[in-house]
Amino acid sequence: MKAMAAALAVCTSFIGVSVVLAQSQTSDKPPVGAAPKYDPAIYAELQKAPEKARKRGNPLQNDPDAVAAGGILFEQHCAECHGDGARGGKGPSLRAAEVQGAAPGAIFWILTNGVVRKGMPVWSKLPEPQRWQLVRYIKSLGGPAPTAESSAPKP
Repeated sequence: MKAMAAALAVCTSFIGVSVVLAQSQTSDKPPVGAAPKYDPAIYAELQKAPEKARKRGNPLQNDPDAVAAGGILFEQHCAECHGDGARGGKGPSLRAAEVQGAAPGAIFWILTNGVVRKGMPVWSKLPEPQRWQLVRYIKSLGGPAPTAESSAPKP
C-alpha cells in the first residue's frame, strides 16, 4: 500500500513538472525578469513621421518642469506597456537609440497618431502640452545628445 502511494506521488510529480516545462517551451512570453527582445523594425514607425512633423520643435524644450510632468504622465499612461523607466515590456524600450535619436516632432507625431496595428494607442485626446511633456520625459532618458536641428523650436 505504501509502495503504491509513493509510486502515485512520483507519477503526479512527473506530470506536474512535464506540464510546467511544456508551457514554458510553448509560451510566447519571455521568462520573468528577462529583457525584452530588441527588434529594430519596431522603431521603423518613427521614420514614417512626415517631414513637417519631424521638423516641429518642442515648445517645452526649455521648460524645467516639463520632464517631471512628463514622467508623471508616463507612469499614468505609458508604463503599463513600455515598462518601468521605459525599458520595455509589452511595448518597446523608449531608451533605444532609435527613439533617443529621433526628432522630438517625430515622437510627438507617434504619440498623437499611435501605431494601432502594433498596439500603440492614439493619444490625440491628451492635450497637446501634455504630449510635449511626454516627449521631454522620453528624450530625457538618455541616448545621443540632441542636435540643435532636432531640439530647436521651429516657427
